[in-house]
Amino acid sequence: MQQRVIAGPQGGITVSALALGTMYFGTYTEEKVAFDLLDRFHAAGGTFLDSADCYNQWLGKGGESEEVIGRWVRSRGVRDEVVLATKLGAQTTDPEKPWPDFFEGLRGDTIRAAFEKSLRRFDVDHVDLLYAHWDDRSAPLEERVDALAEIAESGRARALGASNIAAWRLEQARSLARAAGRPGFTAVQQKYTYLWTRQLPRQTDQASDELLDYAAENDITVMAYTPLLKGAYQRSDVELPLTYDHPSNAVRLAELKAVAAELGATPNQVVLAWLMGGEVPVIPIIGASNVAQLEESLGAVELTLDDETRARLDAAGQGIDAGQRVSV
Repeated sequence: MQQRVIAGPQGGITVSALALGTMYFGTYTEEKVAFDLLDRFHAAGGTFLDSADCYNQWLGKGGESEEVIGRWVRSRGVRDEVVLATKLGAQTTDPEKPWPDFFEGLRGDTIRAAFEKSLRRFDVDHVDLLYAHWDDRSAPLEERVDALAEIAESGRARALGASNIAAWRLEQARSLARAAGRPGFTAVQQKYTYLWTRQLPRQTDQASDELLDYAAENDITVMAYTPLLKGAYQRSDVELPLTYDHPSNAVRLAELKAVAAELGATPNQVVLAWLMGGEVPVIPIIGASNVAQLEESLGAVELTLDDETRARLDAAGQGIDAGQRVSV
């Protein structure tokens, strides 16, 4: 599989061009199926595993994904062959209310305690990429920067990332780290896909054009979560999320399906290829509930969109519906 490099304080981290999302491992996705998915991903050259300490607290206690991955890594003896990424700060303080108002947040002591728990669940002495899961505005940014830098300086996280954050806040955090001569964010994980989303007030989860430009200028690796909109590109029983359901996207979706038919590929594969091969290359985080779904996504690695095809996809829907672009 194609490879990418994430910058880190001790050197670059080589990762596969696709990351495997593991949100439902240990809950919706039982352990045997999770192991099958991990085995197939690894056999295909996939090395990049994405988790979070809160996965999947909406169905369980949280931390199940990290535990399942840890057991798989130990049973296969592949710790040196995989890149473990996890996120912290979004564990709920109330099991009945796993929503942002009840997330434990990103105070310095909270980060340190949560990270120790993640290491125990993985049963490892370090992770490769550690994210702040969301931009907790109630906690001083300096505390977040200091606590994460401390972990990176100890060697227990090889690189640091941020998720669900605006470009200006990402720069603010990086500026604090630079001024102190300490490790800062070199990766960002945002929601991103081929279709355009409408802007919502104070929306910070999208990979805006501004954020993509900033990442390209500053050697920040971009990861895209929910790139396939949970099946909405192909499945008639899955509706587009409301923010994606607008006239310009009807045109883009039609063009996407036409291109897929011409290439003998699926719309999902074209979306993943579009993300990986863009002017700002993006690492899609793919999810799968069975090996067949995973095989489809893996097929996107071999799909190359030529300049003419990419131009068609990029131009589709332009000028039809005002306000479809996100700027946060």
